[in-house]
Amino acid sequence: MTDFEKLKTLGFSQYEITCYLVLASNHPINGSQLSKLSGIARSRVYDVLRNLIRKGFVLEVAEGQYVPLPAHELFKRLQLEFDTGLDHLKQLLQGSSFDASTEFIWTISGFDHVLAKAREMIASSRLEIYARLFPDTGKLLAADLAIAQEERGVRIHYISMGPSPVDFEIQVTHPGGDDLERRIGGCSFDIISDHSEALVGIFESGQENSSPITWSRNRLFVIANRDSLKHDFYHYFLDKIHEKGQPLNEQEQKIYALLKAED
Repeated sequence: MTDFEKLKTLGFSQYEITCYLVLASNHPINGSQLSKLSGIARSRVYDVLRNLIRKGFVLEVAEGQYVPLPAHELFKRLQLEFDTGLDHLKQLLQGSSFDASTEFIWTISGFDHVLAKAREMIASSRLEIYARLFPDTGKLLAADLAIAQEERGVRIHYISMGPSPVDFEIQVTHPGGDDLERRIGGCSFDIISDHSEALVGIFESGQENSSPITWSRNRLFVIANRDSLKHDFYHYFLDKIHEKGQPLNEQEQKIYALLKAED
């Protein structure tokens, strides 16, 4: 998401953002000067200024001279407006007996959007996280997972789909990691948090920013995906014992016992 796209979520148009930023660095100035500095046509810039004045973000201090609302005041005003709006929405939702998030399965597109959702899930976790990640993605979430484990005691169950960038107590490397991306057509991405929500899918090779990743709080969807990750641990154990002919080491035996004891 670009800087302009992020600011649009605050209720600005792109022209309004551009005008405010130019005014923040150059004021007071008139509409003609603002047009030249912003690259917005003179015929359009006055409409933009009128909108900003109406919103209280710009002030005409003398005839044809404009200044911006100071940045700290703009921030406080936006914060108050959004907090008020969110509080009102919360009150409306509390009166509803239907929680759509428990029934439906949603898709999230955009690599950064998916990572942001994963970080949100990790930050709100309190009991456990199951994660199945390729090394590059694992590096991006390693610090978030470590904080969850160290600061809140969240139990991390980590399956690395290749050489691991992190080292958690309950962790294995998926068999056949060298060829996994080619075989599945991309990099799988799985985060299951607290038996309550799942974020899963595949970032298709070359289409990472448009690949749809699925998120849901649907109970059966979460259970199915958590079990899928749990069985990948058993896949690792079977591969080591039966394919490689090696016994489980002490740590692997502990992991096996922990998994068997879990719900």
